[in-house]
Amino acid sequence: MFKVAIITSSDSGYKGDREDKSGPVIRKIVEENGYEVVHTILLPDEKDMLSAEMKRICDENIADLILTTGGTGFSTRDCMPEATLQIGERIVPGIPEAMRSFSMQFTKRAMLSRASAVIRSQTLIINLPGSPKAVNECLEYIITELNHALGILKGEVSNCGRK
Repeated sequence: MFKVAIITSSDSGYKGDREDKSGPVIRKIVEENGYEVVHTILLPDEKDMLSAEMKRICDENIADLILTTGGTGFSTRDCMPEATLQIGERIVPGIPEAMRSFSMQFTKRAMLSRASAVIRSQTLIINLPGSPKAVNECLEYIITELNHALGILKGEVSNCGRK
């Protein structure tokens, strides 16, 4: 069973002015797919705080997968991709490309997502959108391939070939 950390980026949520509705959607989907949620946190849109938390989770081997929500848009405060890329060791462009492509079926605004995905040590970090609907669409679309990706990352699976 792979361990998951969920990070929500929201100034208004951090202040207590807005309920985090996307984090619980992530939790529901990953738990239904056999993952164990070991850490959740809601932080403001502060790049250094977000980077530090992701770095800590990776470096202390707290989770195999970090799923973030929020902070991927065009607002001047949105900084999740930059925070993620700041601590990433290897980029994984295919995951956000696939999410954007899939989401374009529902809204052309999917092209405005700046989401990224990286690997740090043996942890995969994926930025998801901020809305519960978009989180559900994107995560449901990619979740089936994450077990294999994490298996390769952890050395439990030797290659990507299908049998």
